[in-house]
Amino acid sequence: MTLPRDEDSALRHWSARLIQALQILDLEVDHEKIVEVAEESRKAVGPHADAISAFIVGFAAGTAATNGRKSTQEAVHAASDKVMELCEHGESGGPDEKGWAKRAQ
Repeated sequence: MTLPRDEDSALRHWSARLIQALQILDLEVDHEKIVEVAEESRKAVGPHADAISAFIVGFAAGTAATNGRKSTQEAVHAASDKVMELCEHGESGGPDEKGWAKRAQ
């Protein structure tokens, strides 16, 4: 997915403001990936699944990176890919379904 130039610029500016305000200065944000996750979540589940999915991807990535298991970028992509996989099934399927054991971050 490629974001329009104006939107990409606005998201980069907003991200820079948030990163500075929250003092997480070494964070790099893959805007296109997060927007893709949000859009697919909204389509698969409903209008507020986008925000919840983006938050959970960030939380999962932060946890994985903090524990030294993955770099931040690797953790974001792994969590995002997992969300995209879940979006393929909408509200059905998930960690409690057969075949999901031991697939967490």
